Amino acid sequence: MIAPLIDPFARAITYLRVSVTDRCDFRCVYCMSENMTFLPKRDLLTLEELDRMCSTFIGLGVQKLRITGGEPLVRRGIMTFFDGMRRHLDAGTLKELTLTTNGSQLEKYANDLYAAGVRRVNVSLDTLDEAKFAEVTRWGRLPQVLRGIDAAQAAGLRVKINAVALKGFNEPELAQITQWCAERDMDLTWIEVMPMGDIGNEDRIDQYWSLKDVRAKYAEHYTVTDLAENTGGPARYVRLEETGQKIGFITPLSHNFCESCNRVRLTCTGEIYLCLGQEDKADLRAPLRAHPDDNAPLEEAIRAAINLKPKGHDFDYSRQTAGGQMPRHMSHTGG
Repeated sequence: MIAPLIDPFARAITYLRVSVTDRCDFRCVYCMSENMTFLPKRDLLTLEELDRMCSTFIGLGVQKLRITGGEPLVRRGIMTFFDGMRRHLDAGTLKELTLTTNGSQLEKYANDLYAAGVRRVNVSLDTLDEAKFAEVTRWGRLPQVLRGIDAAQAAGLRVKINAVALKGFNEPELAQITQWCAERDMDLTWIEVMPMGDIGNEDRIDQYWSLKDVRAKYAEHYTVTDLAENTGGPARYVRLEETGQKIGFITPLSHNFCESCNRVRLTCTGEIYLCLGQEDKADLRAPLRAHPDDNAPLEEAIRAAINLKPKGHDFDYSRQTAGGQMPRHMSHTGG
């Protein structure tokens, strides 16, 4: 038996989020600036290197793999990576392979993803208003995303909608988005906006809409019941009794979920980030490339990195300042 990955606070690391590209076909205002400078291709892990890296983590006890970006489906040849990960699902060493997407490419890839063993996808969608969608994504087209969601459901994929709670933007749509998800049998998770990256003129303080307020809004119209379930991610769940819907809340600012954190993040350049809200990281690309025929140095580097995992993050909007703000863009580590 290979010893599992255990961090200094006795948390088993079983969940790896992998950013396969920093590129995206949208420019969401809370994620990246409109005129981004992307990484040169030579800095990115190749698809073969990503396969080896993820396979090594799986060999060390990672059971859930979430593929992110940027937008993961704009990476050229990305389906060869998904197809390669299928062998770990078939062997039973990987319990779940999933991805987070903006939905723009789902119409093209939904059937292929299902064939590769993906059964769930998270689609980021903050508004059902076409004009507002164009505003918040800068480059996005809502009809294209809606067709992608249709294709995903037709292919047999379970779709969950992730919506970033933006004050003054999608507040009026709370009931509409909730009803739309209920009609389509999709779960819905609200996410507080995080202080990540220099995004120009966007003010995170003005954008911040506490999910305590979102829950209170629900309580005005529904019977809200707390659920004890834990999917391995940071969300806390409630059920709206009148619809039977499951609603998730990811609250990095108003609630600290770090005590049960079981995940780390791998960037497309081979850096491992131990916490989304901290700068603790380690370089795994160097041992990967320096020892192409020997995995022992890579495994040693992974274990050493896990020993650096902090107890928690430090996002804070108290005193109306974005304390604990991270200078890197959300697209760099994949959320």
